Amino acid sequence: MSGPASGPVSGPAVSGTVPAVDVHAHVAVAAAEALIAGEPGYAQQQRADAATLGEASIAYNRAHFGSVLPRLLDLDVRLAAMDKGGVDIQAVSPMPGSYAWAGTALADRIVTVTNEAVAAFCARQPDRLLPVGTVTLHHPDLAVEQLRHAVTALGLRGVQVSTAAAPGMELDDPRLAEFWAAAEDLGAAVLIHPWGCTLGPRLNAYYLFNSVGNPVETALALSRVIFSGLLERHPGLKIWSAHGGGYLPSYIVRADHAWSAREDARATAKRPSELLRQTFVDSLVYTPEQLRHLVAVMGTGQVTLGSDYPFDMGVEDPVDRLTAAGFDDATVAAIRGGNAARLLGPLPGQDTSLGASA
Repeated sequence: MSGPASGPVSGPAVSGTVPAVDVHAHVAVAAAEALIAGEPGYAQQQRADAATLGEASIAYNRAHFGSVLPRLLDLDVRLAAMDKGGVDIQAVSPMPGSYAWAGTALADRIVTVTNEAVAAFCARQPDRLLPVGTVTLHHPDLAVEQLRHAVTALGLRGVQVSTAAAPGMELDDPRLAEFWAAAEDLGAAVLIHPWGCTLGPRLNAYYLFNSVGNPVETALALSRVIFSGLLERHPGLKIWSAHGGGYLPSYIVRADHAWSAREDARATAKRPSELLRQTFVDSLVYTPEQLRHLVAVMGTGQVTLGSDYPFDMGVEDPVDRLTAAGFDDATVAAIRGGNAARLLGPLPGQDTSLGASA
């Protein structure tokens, strides 16, 4: 998660009238970090993360995070990076982290401070930045209130959540039913973004915490959402997941086989692959071949641009990588920005017709 993003893929920028919208980018909220400093739960979470990361990755992050921080905080640095990468608009969500240990009052304060800070940051450049907030899912009733406030009072386009609400509370937990109903009712996007992995110290070398852990967690979270029937109960839900949906789109055929072969896996009327295609993912799968496969699995209408700005597991040139995949003009337009308009709502300077027609 530290250091500059990986190097560019050569190729001309995509031309056309559809704005290039990067749905996967982060901002740091110093005030929220100050709230949790010294909290026993935070210290315990840090120890758990350290055991999973391993000493080498901790040392690397410590040495390189200083170069990332200005990119997380400085608006001018961000806009310059967007211009260089051909990105017109960026959806900005909080830097991922786990606060499932926080009690009700502290959790509410963290969310309030975070959402207000993200809204204020994006308001400084509203023609380029779209705000995405967060909620405290491990307090489900509070999360519903936070979601409604974020969308109706702060004007946020949606919220980012982790791959589970808390240990023992997955995203398909019945206690979250009202949250999902509210998200559908509000038309709010719910962005699923992992933080590490629950496999623990098995990942404590070679940065497996991220390279393996993140896609594992996303695949598991999406699988719980899909097999639980959540998307059949709420067909209007707008769920998006980072890093190309993790490992799930690459091997969704195995889920389909389980659904066909076993009664205990046939919990939905539709096949898992059909339900997966009701969700959105980003294009952050690095190579043209992998992006073509992702689009073949998900459909042209469900993939958005994603850079993971400003972290080193991201890319600086999501538009050029889209060009390099060799799609037709309609597919390029959809992934470039049309799908983001359907996910997040009208883009600055655009009306609702873009999202409806892309």
